[in-house]
Amino acid sequence: MALTKSEENTEPQKRTWKDRLKVIGPGAIVTASFIGPGTVTTATRAGASFGFALLWAILFSIIATIILQEMTARLGIISRKGLGDAVREQFVNPILKYGSMWLVIIAISIGCAAYMAGDLLGTSLGISTLTGISPNILGPIVGVILLILGLSGSYRLIEKLMIVLIVTMCLTFITTMFMTKPDLGELFQGAFMPNIPAGSIIMIIALIGTTVVPYNLFLHASNVQERWNKPSDLRDSRWDTIISISVGGLITAAIIITAGATIKGLEIKSAADLSLQLEPILGEWALVFMSIGLFAAGFSSALAAPLGAAMTVSSVLKWGNNMKDKRFKIVFVIIISIGIIGSALNLNPLSVLLFAQALNGILLPVIAIMLLIIMNNKKFLGNYTNTLRANIFGGIVALICTGLGIYSLVDAIQSFLS
Repeated sequence: MALTKSEENTEPQKRTWKDRLKVIGPGAIVTASFIGPGTVTTATRAGASFGFALLWAILFSIIATIILQEMTARLGIISRKGLGDAVREQFVNPILKYGSMWLVIIAISIGCAAYMAGDLLGTSLGISTLTGISPNILGPIVGVILLILGLSGSYRLIEKLMIVLIVTMCLTFITTMFMTKPDLGELFQGAFMPNIPAGSIIMIIALIGTTVVPYNLFLHASNVQERWNKPSDLRDSRWDTIISISVGGLITAAIIITAGATIKGLEIKSAADLSLQLEPILGEWALVFMSIGLFAAGFSSALAAPLGAAMTVSSVLKWGNNMKDKRFKIVFVIIISIGIIGSALNLNPLSVLLFAQALNGILLPVIAIMLLIIMNNKKFLGNYTNTLRANIFGGIVALICTGLGIYSLVDAIQSFLS
């Protein structure tokens, strides 16, 4: 059905910030997904190693994420299709059609399962630092809690929980950033004057790669359909995307800034070491403060991974996106179960995340290019296809993602072989 842009302009033009904050929902799930233990660890190491010099990489990654997530949200609202549906219907040639379908299903599912174990261990690390109980014991317990929450089938409950977790992370990390009183001149130079210090290229790739996550594109296209169903909702969806993802970028930047202002030059071996930079400010409460933030980051990311896998498979195989569907729940249970087993087997979280990174490196540029092709298909979007400007920005992001993917893949292969 062709849609006209006049339908998008049926709401009042003036919107207050209070009105804009009320629309936050699907975008918050995307943010909660990419702010996980891996992000906390990477951002801490970036700040400790290079100070504020790599803040520009976070700024770029947030802009890139907003561009791609806006496209996939628009696809969901206008076409009432998930990104998996669009991938399946975009190609007529059987080889391209089924090849792309199964590439997406296998890569996303395996990647989400790999991240689950790391996220469960990361979530448990926050509790472990306070209780002394091994993360390998706490990880499976957290996994069971996530399993029960997901099987409730309540999208609204999950959405509200994600928002609470994001607020918790904001209070934890952004408050500490202000308390460190960073040098504003150095801060703005790092954010707006791109610089690649010696030995920083891998860190830059990690910062971008931990933010632009392929399964979030599938997750977002499905989630927006739970909240919005007409062209006039596009404005609300865009504000949700911009505000939510920007907050995620601010959280990541806050971790870099705090580390850069207080522990630059120190070697960071794990996310738990972040508490070292807070001790001069918070004293004995530093560990508690950090543990809460780490738990919130891990729990939100661990919940999003099985949701992303289930929504991707459901969308590609045309099961619909109903969280009460038995097939949806089966995929959800399988992904979490793999994570529970992995977190109990004393696996090295860094090795697990390295494997997931390799899959991310393969899939990210493919999905970005597929999305650009789909967003120019009038059969799906009518008059809401990409503008020239959107295609230019999207093309730039896709090219950088391709370079990122190739480098990540080569680096991962070299690491496995060494």
